[in-house]
Amino acid sequence: MNIKEIRDKSSEDLKKTLDEMKVELFDLRFARATGSIENPMRIRELKKSIARILTVLHERESEVKEG
Repeated sequence: MNIKEIRDKSSEDLKKTLDEMKVELFDLRFARATGSIENPMRIRELKKSIARILTVLHERESEVKEG
């Protein structure tokens, strides 16, 4: 997920997407531990997307507090 897609979504949608990504990341980490992971790069992509979403959510939260 790129930053433009993230910024276009509402905060509620981002929170829902974040929860889904965290579940997927957990499942991928479990698959890696058991040796049955198909695409190990997906873990890295998910971690970056999660960080981007959290960054945008924190930016929006700080705008509300300052404004």
